[in-house]
Parts: sequence; C-alpha cells; structure tokens
Amino acid sequence: MKISPRDKVTARGIPAHSSRGESGRKPQPLVKSFVSRWFKWLAPGLSVKRWLLLSAAGVVLTSLGLAIWVRLTPIFHLMQGLGNSVEWLAQLLPRNVSGPVVILLGVFFVFLGQTRSLEAITEVLKPDNDDELVDLLITHRRLKRGPKIVAIGGGTGLSTLLRGLKNYSANITAIVTVADDGGSSGRLRKDFGVLPPGDIRNCLAALADQEKLLTELFQYRFVNGNGLTGHSFGNLFLTAMTDITGDLEQAIAASSEVLAVRGKVLPATLTDVRLWADLADGRHIEGESSITAANGKIVTIGCYPENPKALPAVLQAIEEADYIVIGPGSLYTSVIPNLLVPEIREAIAARTNNANAARNIPSIYVCNIMTQAGETDGYSVADHIRAIDRTCGQKLFYAVIVHKTVPSAGTLIHYAQEQSHPVFLDREDVSALGRRIVSANIMDEDLDTSLVRHNHHKLSRALFRWYSKAHMVNN
Repeated sequence: MKISPRDKVTARGIPAHSSRGESGRKPQPLVKSFVSRWFKWLAPGLSVKRWLLLSAAGVVLTSLGLAIWVRLTPIFHLMQGLGNSVEWLAQLLPRNVSGPVVILLGVFFVFLGQTRSLEAITEVLKPDNDDELVDLLITHRRLKRGPKIVAIGGGTGLSTLLRGLKNYSANITAIVTVADDGGSSGRLRKDFGVLPPGDIRNCLAALADQEKLLTELFQYRFVNGNGLTGHSFGNLFLTAMTDITGDLEQAIAASSEVLAVRGKVLPATLTDVRLWADLADGRHIEGESSITAANGKIVTIGCYPENPKALPAVLQAIEEADYIVIGPGSLYTSVIPNLLVPEIREAIAARTNNANAARNIPSIYVCNIMTQAGETDGYSVADHIRAIDRTCGQKLFYAVIVHKTVPSAGTLIHYAQEQSHPVFLDREDVSALGRRIVSANIMDEDLDTSLVRHNHHKLSRALFRWYSKAHMVNN
C-alpha cells in the first residue's frame, strides 16, 4: 500500500488524511491558529525554550559588556531617555500593568526573531514541506525517543510493516532475508554474484522519509531495453553501490542517506545462502523460487551453507532492542530464512527467552491473513507457530497478532481459485503452545482487485498498543 504524497505525520505519529483538506489540517481561526502554534513551541522536550532563554541572556550580557567597555558615555543619554520613557509609561498605566506589558513585548520580539530565523532556514532546507517548523520538531523529537525496534522478515510483508512503524519510532532496524533467487534479484545474483537486493530495496523505500520522487525512482522497473527489462532501478543501484563500496552493508548505508531513511536496513547475513526444502512426497528442492513452485507440503527447510554467519550489526541491534517483531511475510521463504542463521535466533532467544535475564523484552509474531499456495496450504495460526518453533528449537516470541474478521465473499472466492484461504485461528492449540493471542482489525481489502494485505496504519497501531501494555508489565 503506497503512501500518498499528501499524507502528513501528525504530532501523534498517525498520518492525517486528505479529508481534512490539502494540508491535512482542519481550518482554524487565524488568531487561534497563531496562539496554538506559539504554545507548541513551549511543549516539553523540544529543547527550544532553553535556547530562547540563552539568547535573551546573551542580549543582556552584550548590552552590559558594551556599556562597561565604553564607560556608559555614548549611551548615557539613551539610558536616561529610556528611563524617562518608562517613567512616563508608569504614569499612564499602573506599574503592575506596564511592567508585564513591557516584559511580554520584549519576550515577543526575542521569540519572533528566533522563530522567523528558524523558519527561514527550514524554507531553504525543505522548500516543499507544508508542515510548520514546530510540528517537524515535535515529530522529530518524538520519533527519536521511540523504542528500539527490530523487525525481521522479507518480501512485501516486512516493507508494509515498516511503513507503519516509522510513524512511531525512528529507531528501527529491519533485518532482511537474502535468500531470494527469483525475478530481478535472482538475475543480478546470477550475473554479478551479488546478494539479492530486492527485499532490501523495498524496505529502504518503505522507510524513506517522504522522499516521494527518490522512492519512486528506486521502485521504477524497466519495461524494455536489452538486458534491462524486468530490473528495478533500485536493484541496479544497490548492485552498483555494492561493487563500489565492497559489500552490501556499505551499499545499504549509502543508499539510506540518499533516501533519508528512518532507521536501518540490514541483511541477515553477507553469506551467499541458498534455501533447500524436503517435501512430504520425498522430493528435495533447492532454491527459494523453486520451493514455492514445487507446490508440495514442506517438512524440513534449511540452507547452504548450513550455518551462515550473522552480520555483527544485526546482533548488536538485537542486543539493544526494546521490541522484536517477526513477520509478516511468506513463512518459509521470507520469515524463517532469517532464523536459519544460528547467531540470530540465539540472540533473539537471549533477549526474549532468558530465564537469567532481569527482564525479557516484548516479542510478537505477525501471522499472515491468508495461506500461501505451495508454502502454507491448510495452515492454521498454530501451524505457523510450530514451523518457527521447529526451525529454532525454542520459543522466540510469546504473542501472535492475528486479524479478527473474515474477508468479503468475493475476495474469498478469488483466493480459493488460487488455493488460498484465511488462516484459521485455533485458539486452544495456540494457547497450548504458550502464546498469547492479540486479535485486531489489521486488514486492508481492495474490493476492486479482491486482494487483502495488512494495513500498515492499523497493524503498527495494534503492535504499539500491545507493546505499551507488555512494556508496563515487564517493568
């Protein structure tokens, strides 16, 4: 689900929609709007009031220093004139009225000068931004104070999640699978020997800070051209940057600066991994794209080489995390491949399942809404959890978030034709697995295409609501 270029982020971190007008705000009287904007500058945590007071003190000290330097001679008559003016004003108005009026007038001039200066700077740096400077500062401070979130997955599911999470925290680390071997990523992997950039590109675009043109450029896919057809610009850019910088991690860091990304995107490993799966009918399938195409029941999944090394930055992010979110995404080809890296699953377990730890951080699995043909045919919520537990050999999360309503009849028929059905919530089995169920309305249904996806606004709101409760319990 693409973010409209007119979607703005409010002070609460939830985009305001266009029903409120072009700027996303309800019309307000001029005086009320002006006063409201001024009081926003006094909001705690902006680190503005201290600098205003410091500026005022600087003006006083500068005046005092000038007076001392010139021994008051040039400004004696000026000071005397000011004194006479003050005395005259006191005769017109009582001192308890004229004094505060003069003070407020002085504060007004200092404050107005500061705000106009900052607005002038902002106009140069962000000429196309319609938001007030104070709103940008409030949002920036709030996002900087947000929890450190680690989101694990791949495919469109993870990028959808990130679009919502970035409105609640700037401290996001997306850990992305590099097992893809199909489409543009597979061709680049084969031709240039680079790790597949497709899922990483999607996550970078999702975390971009309203840089619409650059995001569209990264997602642009060539429709013709010798050797270019089917490739996205972002994939080619990341491939070139990998060659220039020497590895994918540095290429992602450079791309993040270009896109003004909130947070970080990291590959789970820099090892060239290849998935394999044993099916119930005895077949052994190799390659991520071939596993789904085999259309069989997956019994065991693994990768070559058997124990790939985790990226050190990934382990550090998990160690420092306040909140871990696993999924959504294709169970066997987007979510589980990250957990096939032993160091990653052990690091998660150390933060979420450590009996010796002072406290375990909140961790949750976002279950898919529909089953996926060739991967999770007939799977229930408990089946998804068992598959992850079986791969990891231990619990990595203690809650699962599921959608609580059923898609429309037309959508169900559309998916049934593709051998896909809603993931059934078997409450007793999920509880028996020691998981808490978080039920919420987190689905986005397109009645024109009969497709369902997670709604990034609703999903992120539900995840943070649960995180707040879990965080309070743990503390």
